[in-house]
Amino acid sequence: MALGCHLVWASTWAEDANESVAPRIGLPRLPVVEWPDACDDDTPHGVHWKTRPLVEWADGRPFIWVDDEISAMDRLWVAAGHPGPSLLHRVDPAKGLVDADFAALARWLRAAAPTTSHEDRRFP
Repeated sequence: MALGCHLVWASTWAEDANESVAPRIGLPRLPVVEWPDACDDDTPHGVHWKTRPLVEWADGRPFIWVDDEISAMDRLWVAAGHPGPSLLHRVDPAKGLVDADFAALARWLRAAAPTTSHEDRRFP
């Protein structure tokens, strides 16, 4: 898979995504983001509960988050609190990922590290 980045599951399916989803869509076993046991009460109203843990997991590295629940509040929170480049890409839950989504992700990857070879990119 020549994406120029590292894929991880950031799904509430957790490890079950590797068992149930990955084989159906042709993905290999992927690392899984571990979610906190309880939501943090400090999270501002309107910010998705995944946002803070994903920013912490990225730890300043460039990252793309693809989800059907991303909001403008999530984008604002990440822009204010994440020092590295990020793309929060919302997909239509009725359609899933379509060609236009993949094109947008590829454009962002090329722009985020245009002088780096695919092997040297350290995207989560």
